Amino acid sequence: MKNEEVERIRRSALADIAAATEPRGLDAVRVEYLGRKGRVKELLAAIGRLPADERPAYGEAINELKAELAAALAERREGLEAEQQRHEELQAAVDVTLPGRRESLGARHPVTLTLERMERLFLAAGFEIGRGPQVEDEHYNFEALNIPADHPARAMHDTFYLEDGRLLRTHTSPVQIRHLEQVGSPPVWMVAPGPVYRRDSDLTHTPMFHQVEGLVIDEGIHMGHLKWVLGEFLRAFFERDLALRFRPSYFPFTEPSAELDVSCVRCDGDGCRVCSGTGWLEVLGCGMVHPKVLAGVGIDPDRHTGFAFGIGVERLAMLRYRVEDLRRFFENDVRFLAQFA
Repeated sequence: MKNEEVERIRRSALADIAAATEPRGLDAVRVEYLGRKGRVKELLAAIGRLPADERPAYGEAINELKAELAAALAERREGLEAEQQRHEELQAAVDVTLPGRRESLGARHPVTLTLERMERLFLAAGFEIGRGPQVEDEHYNFEALNIPADHPARAMHDTFYLEDGRLLRTHTSPVQIRHLEQVGSPPVWMVAPGPVYRRDSDLTHTPMFHQVEGLVIDEGIHMGHLKWVLGEFLRAFFERDLALRFRPSYFPFTEPSAELDVSCVRCDGDGCRVCSGTGWLEVLGCGMVHPKVLAGVGIDPDRHTGFAFGIGVERLAMLRYRVEDLRRFFENDVRFLAQFA
């Protein structure tokens, strides 16, 4: 009876050893049968209960079982290690007959795509592109734009000042002043795209962002022209019909000034989380150029009038590409950026 039990455990153990497919599973089989509390140990504990004449033969059978299982375990382990080595060699092998793998190509940043799209639309409408320095002085960044020394926009919490008294431009409007000084006299139809810097950092602001500011000066320019230009631009940019809403506002360099809202591009004005249920989205500030700004660059405000506007590029990019957190544009997450390839 006892030898039958030894044979049953032998068959069970050999079957489990053969079924093991990885070293960890094989170790579990070894512990189950040959461990300190294993099934072979239980067989040895039963020897003391046998008649004296049966003990030698039973003990010998158990010893043979231990030796057989140990040899089977060693053989199976060697086979598993050989299989693993072959697998690793196959994984590392290079098939020289296969075509080469192309490196993945990068793509233009969504802010760059938006900026280029805006520039194309304004160029097609007859505007010219103006560029200027990112490090400015207070005259071009503030004073020439009718922003006096005590204006809140000049406070340290808004502006990055440098040790030499200059600053990182807070808008691209200084480019407009430089352009007016260069051309000397109207007509002027220009936009100034580029990065600007302010002391902000939250879901909707970053310390560095991009603007496209526009300027039109000529004889007879009025608010009707401003509304038409901005309406046509936004409809072309979003490729859909949009309702516009101008709200009175204040900017030192324009008078009158306005904020422009468009019907929500997500819900078509029905109300959603993006527009806070109002059906409207604020997209830019604008207004008629203040007479003091014109006079400051030698343009007669009684003869010439003009309008200006400032558009946040990231704002339009968020709406066009349905991005909810502005900081995603600056985190350099390849998974995010790859969507725009």
